[in-house]
Amino acid sequence: MKVAILTMFNGLERTYSLVNVVAEHLRMLLDNNIPVKMLVCENCPDEQRSGIFLDERIEWVKVRNTLNGKQIHWHDYSQPEGKVHDTFFEEAEAIAEDLIDKLSDVDICMMHDIHYQGWHLVHNVAVRKAQEKLPNVRFIAVTHSAPNNKAINSKWPFSARYTPMPNTIYVYPTASGIPALAKQYNVPEGKCRVINNSLDLTANFGEDVRSICKKIDLFSPDILMVYPGRLTQGKKFEKVAAFAGAIKKKTERTVKIIFCDFASMDIDPNIYKAIIRRIGCKFGLDDGDMYFTSDLGYPNGFPREGVLELFILSNLFVCPSFSESFGLTVLEAASRGNFIILNEAVPALEELGKQIGAYFMRWDARNFGYDTKENYNPSEKVYLENNADMVVNMMRENQVILSKTLVRQRYSPQWICENQLLPLLDK
Repeated sequence: MKVAILTMFNGLERTYSLVNVVAEHLRMLLDNNIPVKMLVCENCPDEQRSGIFLDERIEWVKVRNTLNGKQIHWHDYSQPEGKVHDTFFEEAEAIAEDLIDKLSDVDICMMHDIHYQGWHLVHNVAVRKAQEKLPNVRFIAVTHSAPNNKAINSKWPFSARYTPMPNTIYVYPTASGIPALAKQYNVPEGKCRVINNSLDLTANFGEDVRSICKKIDLFSPDILMVYPGRLTQGKKFEKVAAFAGAIKKKTERTVKIIFCDFASMDIDPNIYKAIIRRIGCKFGLDDGDMYFTSDLGYPNGFPREGVLELFILSNLFVCPSFSESFGLTVLEAASRGNFIILNEAVPALEELGKQIGAYFMRWDARNFGYDTKENYNPSEKVYLENNADMVVNMMRENQVILSKTLVRQRYSPQWICENQLLPLLDK
């Protein structure tokens, strides 16, 4: 399958929101190894390419925008009637001939606002002419603005903005707009589809986190936990794993933990990591739910900037630490919108937690001059699972946490691609 994206962009400035939407579609296609042809206006400057537009896998094609040696100037024909300029049909014919040549080797052509925008009327008409010579090409017409009411008495070529094109599926970013979209183009709603705009949370992340995202699915888990620290038993990594296991077992949510660890002199890191994994699995996790950044190419610790970026993706931070003098990591996790659980038995964490409205649980701790040990009745398993149930309910009822989680899961490029874009291409 080869896909052409027809935009007629005459610039690639990211302040134009459609440029960003097309960039996401390009990334989705390339990530799935689908050959892509990018069709832009012949006046589109090469030097404006940045980010994904620099990917060498993209075949850039410039569509004709001259007639008789002179630049074609686009006119805004947003009204349903009127009079086109004298060279309109000659321009449309010239562009159509060019499109026939440049779309002849593709299976699908995704058009962005070509059928909708008034200043693209000449391209709208040109595509329709070209399609007559491209019987094997399927077309997808994406509209990015609120559909217009269908013009009742619109005449050609103005009626092209309200007329269906054969072998074409019409797409809108939201389901709520499908009835209006179908009405504008006079097509059944069954000929319309939804492709939501996506938000790539990692777009401005550093290479460290982006490399982690290529190795691990950080977007689909219901509960994503990040726990940074020195790999010492005082940080109680195994208690984080145990609570994560209780969440998964009790609530049947999908859970992943990223331990941003670095070695200590207290215990052999491989021995301690094996203990953490064993306890996590004992309480309900699968071994594949736990990751250590020291096993992912960062044996000396994960960069602090990367930890802060991971906190943007995560939604639950648990700190069962045996002892803390303050707990800066707590503030870092909270500032990125995580639900916070702290060890109430540690004075510094209790003080900090009360200030920020954290949820408290109790684990063994070091107080000023003495240690405390918790006895769970009837068992630690019951204690963890009871709290897991309450925490998950509280997270679900917290609108900020819920929104953050859904943006990561439901509006990620991965979800949009798998559930909306690829199924549309495969039809």
